[in-house]
Amino acid sequence: MTDTEITDAGTPDVEPAGRLRTTGEAFAAFLRRVPFSIALAAALLVTAAVTGTLLGPASVETTGTWAAGVLTTFVAGEWWTVVTALVIPWDPFQLVVGIVAAVLLLGIAERRMGTLRTVLAFFVTGVLGVLLGTTLQQIGSLAGEWWADGTSLDLTLDPLTGIVGALVTATAFMGPLWRRRIRVVVLAVILVFVLYDGDSSNVYRLIAVVVGVPLGALLARDASTLWVRRSSYRETRTLVASVIAVTAFGPVVAFADGTGLTPFAFSSYLFRDDPVDFDQVSRACGDAAPYSEDCLRQLALMSSDGVGMAILSFVPVLLLLLAAWALFRGRRFGLWLAIAVNVAVLLFARSNFDLSNTLNEIEAGDWSAFDLGELLVWALAAALLPIGIVVLLVAMRRRFRLRAPRRDARRFTGIVVGSFLVLAGGYFAVGLVTIGEYWPPATPVDLLIDTFKRFIPPHFVAATDPIVLPGHDAASFLYDWVGVAFWAIFIGASVWLLTRSTAGEGAAGEERFRALLREYGGGTMAFMGTWPGNTPWYSPDGEAAVAYRVINDIAITMSDPICAPERAEQTIREFADFCDRNNWQPVFYSVHPQYLPIFEALGWEHLSVGEETLVRTTGLELTGKPWQKVRQALNRGIKEGLTTVWTTWDELPLATIAEITAISEEWVAEKELPEMGFTLGAMEELKDPEVKLMLAVGPDGRMQAITSWLPVYRDGEVIGWTIDFMRRTDASMNGVMEFLIASAALHMKETGAEVLSLSGAPLATKPLVDGEEPPAPTAMTGLLEWLGKTLEPAYGFSSLFRFKAKFNPEYETISMAYPDPLALPAIGIAIGKAYLPEVSPKEAVALVRTLAKSD
Repeated sequence: MTDTEITDAGTPDVEPAGRLRTTGEAFAAFLRRVPFSIALAAALLVTAAVTGTLLGPASVETTGTWAAGVLTTFVAGEWWTVVTALVIPWDPFQLVVGIVAAVLLLGIAERRMGTLRTVLAFFVTGVLGVLLGTTLQQIGSLAGEWWADGTSLDLTLDPLTGIVGALVTATAFMGPLWRRRIRVVVLAVILVFVLYDGDSSNVYRLIAVVVGVPLGALLARDASTLWVRRSSYRETRTLVASVIAVTAFGPVVAFADGTGLTPFAFSSYLFRDDPVDFDQVSRACGDAAPYSEDCLRQLALMSSDGVGMAILSFVPVLLLLLAAWALFRGRRFGLWLAIAVNVAVLLFARSNFDLSNTLNEIEAGDWSAFDLGELLVWALAAALLPIGIVVLLVAMRRRFRLRAPRRDARRFTGIVVGSFLVLAGGYFAVGLVTIGEYWPPATPVDLLIDTFKRFIPPHFVAATDPIVLPGHDAASFLYDWVGVAFWAIFIGASVWLLTRSTAGEGAAGEERFRALLREYGGGTMAFMGTWPGNTPWYSPDGEAAVAYRVINDIAITMSDPICAPERAEQTIREFADFCDRNNWQPVFYSVHPQYLPIFEALGWEHLSVGEETLVRTTGLELTGKPWQKVRQALNRGIKEGLTTVWTTWDELPLATIAEITAISEEWVAEKELPEMGFTLGAMEELKDPEVKLMLAVGPDGRMQAITSWLPVYRDGEVIGWTIDFMRRTDASMNGVMEFLIASAALHMKETGAEVLSLSGAPLATKPLVDGEEPPAPTAMTGLLEWLGKTLEPAYGFSSLFRFKAKFNPEYETISMAYPDPLALPAIGIAIGKAYLPEVSPKEAVALVRTLAKSD
């Protein structure tokens, strides 16, 4: 905006002149405000150089002087190690990770809660994490607990303990979006390392994170930060997908670490440096069954040899990553895939030989009651993670509703089943021909069982009888690679299915709908027909379209038919016939007055469902008393240095996208009520390249408010804009929305737009003109009036309508037309479900409580 004040004398020529900060500018400003984080990064470099960890792992002298652990902290009484361990990296790799984490993660914490609180949080969480962790190790090792006893000799240098603890502490000073994201992701990552790695430092980090949550609430003096707040459906999908993706890397951690200290590191024994000696296995096994436990173990290890088997071992990781991607996209396919993999892990992922050896030791009387209890705890722990993931997915299943088209799903099933039959049949046939060369000797039944084992990761079933090894080259090749080939086909087909469901014919159909929309317009609310959830219907001649959705056999349209004005009646009749053939009840929702005579001629009923507010931008002047409140907001914004940016989502820098996401999630989190859809857009609708955004930017470059504007077309040209999305920060200027909408109106005036629509106000009634008599009340108008009053505490329709009245709009009634009055109850339920497609029990209770307050 220009630095010109608007008065009653007239309206200046105003062009949005704001500029958003680039990602580089935002990062540079960030670095200037995190002195402690920069200092810690530098300190890590210095301490690494002084202690010798700059060029290699910590030496015995270093660990004995500065590292924390049972031996140093408790046995040697070197109490200072709980502090020094936080500022010295263990090796060059940890140095690099520590510097990056100090600048970015600790920098985020410092940026949010200030330098002094960050210093306090770093040392409090870090010291408590190390101190409590080593204390647990000391107590556990004295009691003979497996993990504590196995790690009691470990020594730790780990700056990440204090860094992640401070980061989680700082979430109490963040909005609901990043508080939730950081806590969920950090906790998931650390839990994966604790469960699959079991290193002491990971346990210390977990304790630091747990300490950081209440410490943050204490420093922020806000106990509400301890509790989980609701998130949008999109954010829920993002968080669930993140958890699945993080847990997918658990086997990779186990493989990289090779530890046996956790119940989850069941696969590490398959990946070894020393090859299995065939002659040694032959001598151990002898010539005939039954085979010894050592023989069976060696056979299992030999059966898992080879590049193909190594690749097959990581199939669960790839499948979970694929499931995470699908869940992020809201796909039901990803839900079932993630459940299936976790159920498979729960049922199969174990080391049979380790378990059988343990049972043998128990039978021999070598185990105490404590050891038996420990075994039970570890067995439960091994099952807890997959069970927890399955429970989470089932609980969140309503968030993942998008399905692939049936034709594509059938094609996918055919590809997967067909490839399995071909590959399994090929291996079994070659095996039968060369069955005499298998060792140990195999029967056809053994070969059939082994055929199915070829498609399962070796660490799941390698130790399961029968174990047979092919001797022929062709059988050996298929033995190693048929499983890899099948899962490669499965993953490729899955990716195709997920992309096919949103591309191909769907994209072509959507583009056809948009082409008609640009040509014929379809009214100020027609662009909503492009939103997900709507299906386009096309007339037989392809010259008309209607966007609709079917709920409980009620076909609800989105606003006016899209066609030439003279073709409107024909289009409505053809769509009604189409619905009749499908046994659907047609309902035209939010149609404008010019179409009502057509419905009356058809014998349909219609009733008002709201008022659309229109501002004519041609020749717009914000003068006179009616515009006084708007002028005040506009002038105040100019004086406070606010600027505006007219842009699209694709043109936004990453920093601004993050701000918009945070603003939206904070708005959702503040409301316990379910989100509304249908004619009300959300974050996903902002990303359409035809949708414009008007942003209010403060003098510091940070965004204060956002509005989105849907195009209104006529003859291929944009002749107006309809507001949809409106959000503001809690710290924004009072009247920022009036400032933003007025700025948008002036911009539209300058660019030649004819009309600005403030969209429809549901269940609203336009004010009467002086001398105008109100219409005669009916049972339906009485019901609508009652609904408006009842829903007002929950959704504020009347308040929104009064807000729009500040812009001195013209009012245009929008109506609902329907052929059968007896179907009104079913129509009402269907429209209610369109607006509230997903309501959890908690949201339903919150809605009922809010509505009860209106009595």
